[in-house]
Amino acid sequence: MSMTKRQMPSFLRFPKNPNLSQRLMLIGIAITLFFIFLAFFAPVFQAWGWLQDPTKTTPNPVSDPPSGQFWFGTSILGQDVFSRTIFGAQAALQVVILATALSMVVGVPLGMVSGYLGGRLDKILLFIMDSIYTLPGLLLSATLAFMVGRGILNAAIAISIAYIPQYYRVVRNHTVSVKTEVFIEAAQAMGASTWIVLSRYLFFNVIQSVPVLFTLNCADAILVLGGLGFLGLGLPEQVPEWGHDLQLALSGLSLGIWWTTLFPGLAMTLMVVGLSLLGEGLNEFVNPRLRRQNSIRK
Repeated sequence: MSMTKRQMPSFLRFPKNPNLSQRLMLIGIAITLFFIFLAFFAPVFQAWGWLQDPTKTTPNPVSDPPSGQFWFGTSILGQDVFSRTIFGAQAALQVVILATALSMVVGVPLGMVSGYLGGRLDKILLFIMDSIYTLPGLLLSATLAFMVGRGILNAAIAISIAYIPQYYRVVRNHTVSVKTEVFIEAAQAMGASTWIVLSRYLFFNVIQSVPVLFTLNCADAILVLGGLGFLGLGLPEQVPEWGHDLQLALSGLSLGIWWTTLFPGLAMTLMVVGLSLLGEGLNEFVNPRLRRQNSIRK
């Protein structure tokens, strides 16, 4: 009896000759996994003595340039810039993943209910979401952060509000187009309740673009978190955070202290680029039209 291998779904199989978009996605995956690795193992490295306490200021020299002892130099407070840059990845991932998860948990159900039920509820939710969407994201997050105060959860809540309309609109539009399909009408004719239709028949048909949106929002949330930290509205001062470090380093630029600005800014840029490349590549995998266009070009 011959054994047959179970093949993976076509959208999960990576082509033998990847195009430019797929190669860039591989780079994005590598960068993202690198920062995830740093975030998870930063406390372990500190326990092993490979990293200093990021809040430690003594007996380190003040504003010391990069050297064999301090790879990224020290800040104007005497803190190890290398250690703070590594631990900054941990704070960034905690906040942005929590923020985008909160916005997804709120926006996806609202979009499904609004698109499926329609009527007055749909019009009210559309008005609210469009009103939120017209506001600049950083300004809205800064206002909410000022109201709720500092902290990882507070910063995540302040950032998440700006992304809820995006999930809502994407899922609502898909729901409006899918709810007219024959299998939905058949389920309704068989007496399926609204909850059954939403959970069993609509959910997996309207969330194809959500992972892409989640990844891209994570990239944008890193910049928003950096902006909040630069304004002094992000995380508590004792938590290493790239935006706050850039704000502290600003006064040293005129004195030639460049390393306290370069390395946190470079880390933030690399993480944003990695997540953006990952999101753009995922968009091609979940969007059959893009896959078809790229295969024709080949």
